[in-house]
Amino acid sequence: MTTLTVTHPTGAYPIVIGRHLLADFRQHVGTTAPYIVITDTNVQPLYAHHFDDALDVIVLPAGEKHKTLETVNGVYGRLLRAGLDRSGFLVALGGGVIGDMTGFIASSYMRGVGFVQCPTTLLAMVDASVGGKTGVDLPEGKNLVGAFKQPFAVIADLETLHTLEPDEFACGMAETIKHGVINDPELFTFLERDSRPMTAARPELHQMVESAIEVKREVVQEDPYEHGRRAQLNLGHTFGHAIENVSGFVVKHGEAVAMGMMVAAEVAAALGHCAADLPSRIKATLLAHNLPVTIPADLDVDAIITMMGSDKKKKGGVIRYILPRALGDCFLTAAVPHDLIAQTITALQE
Repeated sequence: MTTLTVTHPTGAYPIVIGRHLLADFRQHVGTTAPYIVITDTNVQPLYAHHFDDALDVIVLPAGEKHKTLETVNGVYGRLLRAGLDRSGFLVALGGGVIGDMTGFIASSYMRGVGFVQCPTTLLAMVDASVGGKTGVDLPEGKNLVGAFKQPFAVIADLETLHTLEPDEFACGMAETIKHGVINDPELFTFLERDSRPMTAARPELHQMVESAIEVKREVVQEDPYEHGRRAQLNLGHTFGHAIENVSGFVVKHGEAVAMGMMVAAEVAAALGHCAADLPSRIKATLLAHNLPVTIPADLDVDAIITMMGSDKKKKGGVIRYILPRALGDCFLTAAVPHDLIAQTITALQE
């Protein structure tokens, strides 16, 4: 078991990484306060039994399309009927969608209650559960309504990854590879050179998860409210969120991030910002870990570009992009020709 500490402007919280942690949930969170679990239809049958002393277990429909204000609004009434007040807390048991929604609910219910992240997907462990960004989607784009709300603990039980479908595990690898590109060349090189795709059973999993979380921890501690460096964590996301949305969420988040990283790398190479072989290195690593490197041909390029106009990194009406210069070195820029974006997306379609 490993414990990392994340500091933020109002305090700190532990991230506990290990196996069979949910069975000792109370011990790891260190409180006897009442709580309510929020989970989804996929996760509830697998892991809700670890929380038999909860006031209630609220089971939401699984999937990004349910990450809406309508879903959140229905939860508030459940919390009131169960008797949760500000002395209690919420538990997000699930992937990134559940974590984002639970954190947003915790930030707003009774003007704020505590919450704990119990991520059950690789993507949520290495990315979504760390850093305090919460939110829900609007028809116009992803995560456009939300708040910064720090958990008071993150419990990353690696045993839960054994029940992930292969494509969901691969989605987490997209964020892990992304962390290697932005701030950990050693992590990227390990994944690049490894001849076998990572799985939940491999002994290297714990160290990989810890390394990926370390990247996120370092960045969010330096820039907790995304005023500067934290934007680098969105490598691939400006393109990826648009692809995900235009596909009607048929393309999963991690798959879209992989596609978005390919767009960002190809654009950076075309503009002379990175070595010519960097896109091919990223492509090979994504493929090695069962991730897509092309964009579905049936997605309209103009629709993708229009959807990118809702990106939160936009400033003064201008879209800003995260591009790689080298492994461990990414930067934010608005100096990207519109035509080049369209040409690159089209070239990557298959």
